[in-house]
Amino acid sequence: MREVGRFLDYLRWEKRRSPHTVEAYRRDMDAFFMYLQETYTISDPREVTSVMVRSWVVHLVEEARAPATIQRKISSIRALYRFLRLREGLDRDPVRSVVLPRKGIRVPVFIPREQAAVWWEALPEGHSSEEARDRLILALLYHTGMRRAELIGLRVGDIDMTGMRLKILGKRSKERMVPFSDRLAAEFRHYLALRATEEKDLTAGEDWLFRRKDGRPLDPRKVYTIVRRHLDMLPQLEKRSPHVLRHTFATHLSEEGADIQAIRELLGHSSLASTQVYTHTRIERLKEVYRSSHPRNRKP
Repeated sequence: MREVGRFLDYLRWEKRRSPHTVEAYRRDMDAFFMYLQETYTISDPREVTSVMVRSWVVHLVEEARAPATIQRKISSIRALYRFLRLREGLDRDPVRSVVLPRKGIRVPVFIPREQAAVWWEALPEGHSSEEARDRLILALLYHTGMRRAELIGLRVGDIDMTGMRLKILGKRSKERMVPFSDRLAAEFRHYLALRATEEKDLTAGEDWLFRRKDGRPLDPRKVYTIVRRHLDMLPQLEKRSPHVLRHTFATHLSEEGADIQAIRELLGHSSLASTQVYTHTRIERLKEVYRSSHPRNRKP
């Protein structure tokens, strides 16, 4: 991307920033424009709008990124657009109106366990390959806690039905193995059987688990639309994105007493700090039990 390259050269040669600093800016640029490409299929800095920048901020928050990290990344993008306005003649700044999250712990949005059970029972039963695909997408996000990009990258060969485990290719091409239940195994079998029957004329290519008619993997926006449509059944949710199901997976494990290190490995977090946000419900539940059960807290 020429504009970004010229900006990095400006930092390196005119501002005399250290190689470490320039590399940090480059990583932030790569993350930002990769998100734009995956979410909006654009890569031109001149096409970026404030809505897209805010969407990226929300995405970072939903990934449980620290507020300081989000502020640093936005500062990098803000510096890029300052350069484009002053040196490249850009007449607007999509970052100027973006409000950053306050520092502090943000409780992730998740579906309470009782509501999750009722919600799942209300989903279509999967009589067609499309319905079965949607059920499997929702089941995978909730049963494994995988990210949307990880789900899109799944191949049929990643499913080990004998060992009841799934190979997931995570960020920075790091692989992890996640076990799955008999219920999820049944969803796999049902979907693949219907897909084999209804998609005989599919274009040959890599055997993506979720694919379009031309053989390419499913579009990220399609996954978001599917999840959003079914989460609309839960109007009390503040957000209705694939990441809500990831949060729900981790929160339910934490509520049941799962070890935080095990949750970290299942989620594919590189740092334990990213996972510790999911201990919030366990702490709140302990407080509730204490308030209702301890003799000194009971009303006379």
